[in-house]
Amino acid sequence: MTTFAAVDLGASSGRVMVGRVGEGLREAHRFANEPVTTNGTLHWDILALYRGVLEGLRKAGPVESIGIDSWAVDYGLLDASGALIGNPVHYRDARTENVQLDIPDEDLYEITGLQKLPINTIYQLAAARGTPQFAIARQMLLIPDLLAYWLTGEAGAEYTNASTTGLLDVRTREWSAPLIDGLTIELPPIRQPGEVIGEHDGTKVVAVGSHDTASAVVGVPAADEHFAYISCGTWSLVGLELNEPVLTAASRKANFTNEGGVDGTIRYLRNVMGLWPLQECMREWGSPDIGELLRQASREKPVLIDLDDPVFMPPGNMTGRVAKAAGLPSDTSPARLTRCIVDSLALAHRKAVEQAQELSGRHVDAVHIVGGGARNELLCQLTADACGLPVLAGPVEATALGNLLIQARAAGVIDGDLAALRSVLRRTQQVIRYLPRGR
Repeated sequence: MTTFAAVDLGASSGRVMVGRVGEGLREAHRFANEPVTTNGTLHWDILALYRGVLEGLRKAGPVESIGIDSWAVDYGLLDASGALIGNPVHYRDARTENVQLDIPDEDLYEITGLQKLPINTIYQLAAARGTPQFAIARQMLLIPDLLAYWLTGEAGAEYTNASTTGLLDVRTREWSAPLIDGLTIELPPIRQPGEVIGEHDGTKVVAVGSHDTASAVVGVPAADEHFAYISCGTWSLVGLELNEPVLTAASRKANFTNEGGVDGTIRYLRNVMGLWPLQECMREWGSPDIGELLRQASREKPVLIDLDDPVFMPPGNMTGRVAKAAGLPSDTSPARLTRCIVDSLALAHRKAVEQAQELSGRHVDAVHIVGGGARNELLCQLTADACGLPVLAGPVEATALGNLLIQARAAGVIDGDLAALRSVLRRTQQVIRYLPRGR
């Protein structure tokens, strides 16, 4: 059977996964993604990531094609010769904290449909203007497009990731002329998931849903359209899959975003802080066993905080910030802080699911949790309890599976629409069902 390589880059690690349609995935290689601070600026170590990708592809062996997905919004700048100008800046860097745009928020939302987030590319570019690097830059490539460019020599901008920049028109699905007017850098042509980008050592490189959430949503094993999804990891991306964007004033004020999905769909969602605070706390605690920590947390009384408070965005001293927000002493036990974070995240999930239904007019019958959060039994149960809906947890590897399925369809190994791709997942992937307690 035909084998595919899915390059999946996350905020803390990258990996190259190998698999066939209907079979399990094999991790060919995993490598660290460790940001580096230089001169007060937080950067991605993009060359280390590229080295990890190359090593992973070597270990993967012969494959039909390669697809790359990663986090959104961050980019590399190239000079006139096509060389990278410095390491890409990390979206958690403080440079965009007070950036203001010339366009009113209402007009920007009408064009892009995106929630207002200072990490979005449009704010990062505004912060970068006036720097020596920006002065000599001639082209911008988002992270997965940059890696694909190095593999193939072909520059482009995959649609689902480009839709997160704040520079794409949500209706035309092309770069917005009013928003890019005055930019001194070139934005490459838009390419769609399933297009062949080029070749690397004789192997095709195929555009997938290169925003990892776009691939993760392909990997949701839903049986019909009446579902909400939570792609849960460092962030929780909570929303619905729609055919058209929702651009109302109410949607903008609720800070919902309309990002591009595979096959022309709209990922109508809101970014929730996700498991980042817990991940940071666990790092401070010396990485204890997560299973035992969650068991202890399940016996604690909940204390709620607002996880969307920007105070939780930066790394460092997360336990102190969580305890302060919850009104707890600084020596509060890891179990109680964990219960605070997980309960607060479950309620944030409920709020986003309820608002998405109200704003879109689409009701849901179940909530699918995919990604690393699907392993968190306490979070899945508390989300079911909070939402009053069944939670279907899994697959954990939804992103890599969605990446693989788009490659397989491009290769002609399978065909059909998203419903057909998801039917493969329902037949082959384990999903755990959590029912709301007391209902």
